[in-house]
Amino acid sequence: MLDSLKTHKKAVGVKQSLNCVEAGNAKAVYIAKDADDKVVAPLKDLCQRKAVTVIYVESMKALGKACSIDVGAAAAALLKE
Repeated sequence: MLDSLKTHKKAVGVKQSLNCVEAGNAKAVYIAKDADDKVVAPLKDLCQRKAVTVIYVESMKALGKACSIDVGAAAAALLKE
């Protein structure tokens, strides 16, 4: 499931993910279960309104690793080809 983040174009972070979903460029959005809900709530709402699939990941650390960054990530968007 997370392997697609390593091989496909992505946007990392809540702000970048929000922008991609808003523009209609996101195929799916990954959200870390341990991310602060106040931070990711607007992204969850937007995904629901735009009918974008939300996939929950165990931790910010795991999501950051899947995105090939050295820090945790609250969210990441898998971009359409």
